[in-house]
Amino acid sequence: MSNLDIDFVRTQFPAFAEPSLSGQAFFENAGGSYTCKPVIDRLFRFYTQRKVQPYSAYEASRLGGEEMDEARQRLAAVLGVDTDELSFGPSTTQNTYVLAQAFRQWMQAGDAIIVTNQDHEANSGPWRRLAEEGVEVREWKIDPETGSLNPRDLENLLDERVRLVCFPHCSNVVGEINPVTEITAIAHAAGAFVCVDGVSYAPHGFPNVGELGPDIYLFSAYKTYGPHQGCMVIRQALGNLLPNQAHYFNGDILYKRFTPAGPDHAQIAASAGMVDYVDLLCDHHNGPKDSAAGSGAFVHDLMREHEISLLQPVLDAVKNRNAVRLIGPSDAGRRAPTVALALNRKAEVVAAELAGHGIMAGGGDFYAVRPLQAMSVDPDQGVLRLSFTHYTSRQEIDQLLEALDSVL
Repeated sequence: MSNLDIDFVRTQFPAFAEPSLSGQAFFENAGGSYTCKPVIDRLFRFYTQRKVQPYSAYEASRLGGEEMDEARQRLAAVLGVDTDELSFGPSTTQNTYVLAQAFRQWMQAGDAIIVTNQDHEANSGPWRRLAEEGVEVREWKIDPETGSLNPRDLENLLDERVRLVCFPHCSNVVGEINPVTEITAIAHAAGAFVCVDGVSYAPHGFPNVGELGPDIYLFSAYKTYGPHQGCMVIRQALGNLLPNQAHYFNGDILYKRFTPAGPDHAQIAASAGMVDYVDLLCDHHNGPKDSAAGSGAFVHDLMREHEISLLQPVLDAVKNRNAVRLIGPSDAGRRAPTVALALNRKAEVVAAELAGHGIMAGGGDFYAVRPLQAMSVDPDQGVLRLSFTHYTSRQEIDQLLEALDSVL
């Protein structure tokens, strides 16, 4: 496999040619990525040429509906699932909330679910609130030193009452990549379904959800170079079992069953641009053309290889600093390039100081109050989060390291 052509990559993102952003290095990608040009082009085309009610016979309407269908078909193929197993919603949190309501109706008194305290609260809270309906909520706890989840601890929580196990592919502060397939197999063996929050993983390469094996996989398009949509995979066996949450006449259509509100036509259509981008990278790097999932896997590995090469120097630079605690593993191969640092002063202040060096980063709790508290980090103090993705250059890493030397 060839190395990622970072110059080609950056030509696909208009932000890197934007004068107002010149000289600034973007290290808050975990909060939302830059948008790639194919998405912007599709969104502009839809708003200028297709902004009508879709799926009617006249040309603009027909084309608008076709573009929406194309987005779902092509993205589902990259994810290794059937087309009707992928649906869109306004956000991952909203999608999770709708799913939680479906489980609330389906589950019986005395049933249980398992959540972790490694999760981003926006995608964990809807499940936890099922306790108000009589569902037992069991917490799979992280190691207070490392922030890791131990699959053996999950085994001790499972029994015949557990209907669902919810956990993140990786945490938005710990960054460690959890073994989804192993955890899914453990849960399935106990008769439980599995829901994976992939919001913090998918920006680093679309996963093959079909091969990973969970029943639900959620991520956010606005963190994967796309529009502000939540993407939700629900495998057929579970999707057809849960109660319909949409209009009654959409109850037989899997990709509509968990979308109670009308879809955002333009943003769904523009989501096909994310796959356009994957195809551009695959073609440019002479990747495989035999299947969408194969192309996606090739690009996933290209992205990860580049990110790991840039991440290790950052981890090495911070892991032994006085008054700095690196949250999560110091091995770049085990984590996403989302680096949270607990400091001896308020993280927001340090982030503001970095801005003076052209570093766009964030400080705070990032809705990760539970994992921070579990690791004895004061959420009010927060963590400095330095997050990047494959379009980050080595020069920007150097700029970050020089800024950290000045500020820390």
